Amino acid sequence: MCNQNYDITYEDLNPTFLYFCTLKRNEEETNYHCHDFIEFSIILKGEGAHVIDGEVCPVKEGDFVIYNPGTYHRSLVTSADNCALECFLSFSEVHFKNLPKGQMPLINGENIIAMDAIIKQEIFKICSAMEKEYQSWKPGRYFMLKSYLIQIILLIIREQQDSQKVPNGCIFESTSRKYVVKKIIHYFSQHYSEKISLDQIAQNMYLSTFYISRIFKSETGESPINYLINLRMEKARELIEKEEAISVQNVAACVGYDDVYHFSKLFKKHYGVAPSKYRVGNKLE
Repeated sequence: MCNQNYDITYEDLNPTFLYFCTLKRNEEETNYHCHDFIEFSIILKGEGAHVIDGEVCPVKEGDFVIYNPGTYHRSLVTSADNCALECFLSFSEVHFKNLPKGQMPLINGENIIAMDAIIKQEIFKICSAMEKEYQSWKPGRYFMLKSYLIQIILLIIREQQDSQKVPNGCIFESTSRKYVVKKIIHYFSQHYSEKISLDQIAQNMYLSTFYISRIFKSETGESPINYLINLRMEKARELIEKEEAISVQNVAACVGYDDVYHFSKLFKKHYGVAPSKYRVGNKLE
């Protein structure tokens, strides 16, 4: 069963945390090596270079380096007076969308990300908190470090992804079930011609897709997606009856479907006749 909350992974984001350390690179790393897990190198201060799959790549403060399994690498010293201070993190057991299991996404295949000022500040703050936690030996240390690691993973993935325009959603002034369902129904009636995601419905509060589906079905007797399909089919029928010359492709687009074949299947399932036949005179009672 597909979980709509898993927008970047195929399964729960539950990495196995392997190690954390900070190291000032005073000497060149002689061991040219690779791992069978993911490793991050975060340049906290100074400068240097990394040899990555045979290519020498300069690094400086604010660079974030990702090594996927099988990527050969080693660190070099380029300035004795300004050696790089690096934070290393490693983990395994992740499965991101459109990637083999155990791989981190890379922009255009590049291993090094130059962080902007905002994300750099956030990640540096988390690295500092991890250092304190690592030294504390308090109960639950592993889980606290793992929680910090997950934050860094998510921040760097967001940094890599192109910003997307989020469609306008609902503004809720109450958490009452009847009120929420009423607002969602109104939203459907105003936006049925657009792409609609349950994740994007609420603008001012987080409502999980599971919660939306559960309360919607309890109040209406059907799931949100079925309600939306029924609404779209009704609007499609009205459009065909009103505009006799309109093409099936245009009808589909007007009620939120890019795939004409998928729309036609839904229409036939709903009314018992294909939209192309219905539109030439087979009016339904």
